Amino acid sequence: MRIASSQYESTMTRSLQMNDAKLAHLTQQMASGARVQLPSDDPISAVRISRLRREEAAVTQYRDNIGALKIRLQKNETYMSGMINDMHQARDLLVWALDGGNSSDDLNAMAGSLQSLRDSLFYSANSKDQEGRYVFSGTLISQPALTYDGTAALGARYSFTGNTAQQQVAVGNGITQPANVDLSGMEALLNLMDSTIATLRTAGVSPNDPVAHQIMADGLDGIDVAMGAISTKIADLGGTQNILSTLDTNHANVSLSNKMALTDIAQLDYASAAVELNGYTMALQATQKAYAKVSGLSLFNVL
Repeated sequence: MRIASSQYESTMTRSLQMNDAKLAHLTQQMASGARVQLPSDDPISAVRISRLRREEAAVTQYRDNIGALKIRLQKNETYMSGMINDMHQARDLLVWALDGGNSSDDLNAMAGSLQSLRDSLFYSANSKDQEGRYVFSGTLISQPALTYDGTAALGARYSFTGNTAQQQVAVGNGITQPANVDLSGMEALLNLMDSTIATLRTAGVSPNDPVAHQIMADGLDGIDVAMGAISTKIADLGGTQNILSTLDTNHANVSLSNKMALTDIAQLDYASAAVELNGYTMALQATQKAYAKVSGLSLFNVL
């Protein structure tokens, strides 16, 4: 059987190209450590790897959301804890003011301290984050939670200008957590404190005067109601942070499982790859030598 020179060269060239391609593929696998370079290498494994990577990306995003949300809730808790401290001081002042043994001058002096605490509460309620967004305004983050109108009647100068809508953050597959806290109702306390301050500043005011006594008692009751509401919100924040910590731990476990699965499916077996690479290298060298030897032969060599 005779083989034409062109057919022989075509066959040898195709063989060399196939071996080169195999060597290049193995080298790329060994350089990256990934067994599946293209979906055609292993279609089933490629689909599994794609799904695992997609799930891992989602888990990573959920964990990032949880981390940012926990920081935000901790700051909110800090702000509200400061407000609770101000309320405690205001409550102590009003309990003292309701003591029938205080003089008019004593009550006038208390008004200044109570005013400072009222202003502190107003300022804290309108706290902003590092991006200039109001923290306690619900979803109306561009406007303050509370506003003051000095032209309004006494007892109605403070208003809640935020809303009670929640900013939901995805922390899991189909799981969301609110990222904000509103301070609806705080305006009622500030208005009561405003009326109480005006009463304490009245010349000749007496704690035994029924009208003055009732206004101070209403202010004290308002502080108790507000303290209860804020304390409940702080407790809710603590519970939310515990839930987030549990979710984060669960996500970490899922992430570890995904990474282990990716390693099992996608990672290259270097020992097998090295043996295969050595085999293809030897085959390529043998083919090249044979091709060079045969190419140098002619009919005259056997005459």
